[in-house]
Amino acid sequence: MSDIDANPMSTTSTPTTATVPDPDAAPSGAPRPGDQRSPGVLPVAALLALAASGFLTLLTEILPAGVLPAMAADLGVGAGAAGQTVTAFAVGAIVAAIPLTRATARWDRRTLLLVTVAGFVVANTVTAVSSSFALTLVARFAAGLVAGLTWALLPGYVRRIVPADRVGRAMTIAMAGGPLALTLGVPAGAVLGAAVGWRWTFGVLSVLGLGLLAWVRLGVPDAAGTPRGAQLAIRAVLPRPGLRPVLLVTGLNVLANTSLYTYVAVHLAHLGQGPRTSALLLVLGAASAGALVLVGALIDRRLRALTLGSVVVFALAMLVLGLAPTSTVVVVLAVAAWGAAFGGAGTLYTTAAARAAGDGADVAQSALVTVWNTSVALGGAVGGAALAVTGPAGLPWVSLALMVPVLATVVAGRRHSFR
Repeated sequence: MSDIDANPMSTTSTPTTATVPDPDAAPSGAPRPGDQRSPGVLPVAALLALAASGFLTLLTEILPAGVLPAMAADLGVGAGAAGQTVTAFAVGAIVAAIPLTRATARWDRRTLLLVTVAGFVVANTVTAVSSSFALTLVARFAAGLVAGLTWALLPGYVRRIVPADRVGRAMTIAMAGGPLALTLGVPAGAVLGAAVGWRWTFGVLSVLGLGLLAWVRLGVPDAAGTPRGAQLAIRAVLPRPGLRPVLLVTGLNVLANTSLYTYVAVHLAHLGQGPRTSALLLVLGAASAGALVLVGALIDRRLRALTLGSVVVFALAMLVLGLAPTSTVVVVLAVAAWGAAFGGAGTLYTTAAARAAGDGADVAQSALVTVWNTSVALGGAVGGAALAVTGPAGLPWVSLALMVPVLATVVAGRRHSFR
């Protein structure tokens, strides 16, 4: 899972040279020293470039799922082994987020983003030309390292280049790349893989990465990193009131989502919806993207209400799917509710963590990325265990059980976590 940010300058005319002070140098909503942007104006083009970075990141992660049979056959391994290319990526992201974020804290944000995009170009190119399964795994692990750094970088970048009172809305634009990758990228990748082969599909990602390098260099304003001496250790940030509950909620919600999503085709077949799996996944992705519109409009003023609504709707969707409805209409509505509930979760939890952490927002984000990717990695194991013990019918009930402490934590977090 999952941070993105890209947009043109708002009112400045030289995006390649502007440097914006640390957003935490002034109280929320107050003017920042040296900030020449008009209050309330969003640099939408730059935010879209950051969203494109997130799109490239997530698509690089999940593309093997759409080309797995051909990839496995060409590399001379079984489908199960080929699936470890996704695991290698997740492990890389888990390993990288905290240490690499700290190691690069003083780098200019645009320079760091350019390095990460270039890293994806190299990793995807190696994947495209590799004839060795071991080398492919190494390339995928390296791509995961870059991804962990990218997801940790983007929210802080957004906070540096937008007015303080519009951070939530800007974050929603910058985070849109993830749902779009799930909704459009994976089906498109599968179609492209069938048409030109899996290697050329990864090659296309490399070409897209080259285009994104130019977009970021020319269209995204620079922003300073954290000055020497101002860097905070994670042990100093984690104890801040409200942050650990946000991380707990993030981990459990992502685990609840991934444990079912990993085996969603199996569960839909159990409901008699096997032939409609592709269409239902499209519904889920479209609902996720649609949720971002609502979240973007309200998050700066209604973070708590949106988070409570997201958790409750997700739990209700799991309840309905657990009751094994036989009506296709009911299944469609439940899947749409699932997508709408989880679609904005990344933005909600990222914003909540930043608010709780204050000037330690970048450090908090690296911790959130680690928690998120750990839950993604564990989701397959938890869902697999549930599948072995209870069969497909038990998958939604496991997810529902995980949401009980999530709801309790959000309800209790009125003062510090989900204000």
